[in-house]
Order: sequence, then C-alpha cells, then structure tokens
Amino acid sequence: MSEGGAGSREAFIAALAPLVAAIGGELIEPGEKRDDDVLLAWAGAPAVAVRLPLLSASLEHVLAELARTHGRPLADLDRATKQQIVRRLEARGAFAMRHGVETVATALGVSRFTVYNYLNRSTNC
Repeated sequence: MSEGGAGSREAFIAALAPLVAAIGGELIEPGEKRDDDVLLAWAGAPAVAVRLPLLSASLEHVLAELARTHGRPLADLDRATKQQIVRRLEARGAFAMRHGVETVATALGVSRFTVYNYLNRSTNC
C-alpha cells in the first residue's frame, strides 16, 4: 500500500469505510474477494472488495444502530418515536424483505399488526 495524500488508495478506502460500516458490510483485500463480493477499483487497479451483508443481517444492523442512536432498546421508546422509526425503515425498504415486519416488530416490542398500523398511518397522513 502506498503512503500518500488525498488521492491515495488508503484515502479512498478510508472514505468508503463509514458507508460500508453503516450498511453492515466489510472491507476485504482484493485477493480475498469471493464471487458475491463487490470489487472496487482506484486509479485503474483493484483497491478493495466490499462484502455486503445478508439482507436480514443488514436489517439487524440498522436496528442495532437505531438502538445505539436512541441510547436504549427500541422497545423502550415511546409510540411516536416508534412510528418515526417505522417510517424511516419503510423509506429504506425494510418491509420489502422477507420477515421484515416480524423483525422490526420484535425489535420495537410490538405486534406485527401494530407495525402494519404504523405503516398505514404513514401512508394516510
């Protein structure tokens, strides 16, 4: 790896790291890339591979990050905050994946029916 300034491979990887962490992914050396990893090039050469999480793992990662952001388990939040979380998750496509509603309901400490009510409420407002 070259030492260097803003245009270096290391700077490129450092810039990617927060995004990859936010989605629950992992940065991998190009030589360790598997078929389902995404290889990224910098300056015409392979720089790093990104191992994307399974969709269910990604949702779990997002829910864990939301709990950290709020400083407590999501089940302990008030109703209005839970509704906001459901709206944010809907915008990110969480409910398009299999078992998304069940996963979110469990994290929020509510029933699936309640999550569906929150979703219906957000579309009717």
